[in-house]
Amino acid sequence: LLPGDGIGPEVSSAAQAVLVAVGEVFGRSLRFEVHEIGGAAIDACGEPLPEKTLAACQGADAVLLGAVGGPRWSDPGLSVRPEQGLLRLRQGMGVFANLRPVVPHPRLLAASPIRPELLTEVDICFVRELTGGLYFGDKTRDGDSARDVCTYTVDEIERVVRLAARLARQRRGRLTSVDKANVLETSRLWRETTERIVRDEFPDIELEHALVDSAAMRILQIPRHFDVIVTENLFGDILTDEASVLAGSIGVLPSASLSESGAGLYEPIHGSAPDLMGQGVANPVGAILSAAMLLRHSLGMSREAEAVEAAVSETLGAGVATPDIAHEAGTTTSTSAVTSAVIRALKGESAALAAS
Repeated sequence: LLPGDGIGPEVSSAAQAVLVAVGEVFGRSLRFEVHEIGGAAIDACGEPLPEKTLAACQGADAVLLGAVGGPRWSDPGLSVRPEQGLLRLRQGMGVFANLRPVVPHPRLLAASPIRPELLTEVDICFVRELTGGLYFGDKTRDGDSARDVCTYTVDEIERVVRLAARLARQRRGRLTSVDKANVLETSRLWRETTERIVRDEFPDIELEHALVDSAAMRILQIPRHFDVIVTENLFGDILTDEASVLAGSIGVLPSASLSESGAGLYEPIHGSAPDLMGQGVANPVGAILSAAMLLRHSLGMSREAEAVEAAVSETLGAGVATPDIAHEAGTTTSTSAVTSAVIRALKGESAALAAS
């Protein structure tokens, strides 16, 4: 467990409580360790990812992260920043593929700025390449100019496309690859490699290409069209945050970052939201659903993952929600009350009881 900064400790605690309940319901024994990352680690020892934390994550079965960052460390000119710890953690764990499912809950359709009729039956899974591209390329600053280098290798593209194609094969069989091949050389390599991998290894998959600007528009105009979307690091970062509006709140969306072997890294897609810290109103759903993805992908507990997801759905359906979505979902309540509702539903009790 890496609680991190801002509301990270609050939502991480909620997810841990649900995992403990999973152990009780299904007879599983789960052991937790807590380590520092981000601003909390900077304050404690002067670096955003202590070696002790990285070693613990590399030796774990799975890692659940809360959030990193906050106003105290937000100056881009600082030599040490919380986000550096997150990037180094991704590299150190070798988690190259970030999975972000977007499935709007029926109770929350009106919470989105998108018309509800466009959101029914939307079920998209984004697969974002996570350890290459601009974020990890050479960076230089010289007088009045600056440079960020975007580099991709064939191997990096192949492995993330294979993972996305396998996922599409398990779903509806459609893969959309997003690039900017009309301008960028890295995107031309991306498109050529994707076409070859799908043609030679996944001939049963329907592949389409989309330029990133067009894809950004279509995700909001016709979201039902998409099944699995695979793209590079920067594009994936932007598109997945854009797609969060489909679900009504960034607070309800989870993510999983997977490696070829070894532990996965799981976190809600929201940030540290320091303005909500300590108020008990942070939405724990994204963290809880990230814990469900942890159960499925790292621990091989699909049945348990499905039970957690069903408990979350029942809770939202009963109108138990934090303020970010309560005006649409129903009763305004706290982080702890939503967590308790999910645990009650997981144990076979009515989620609505938690609101009383």
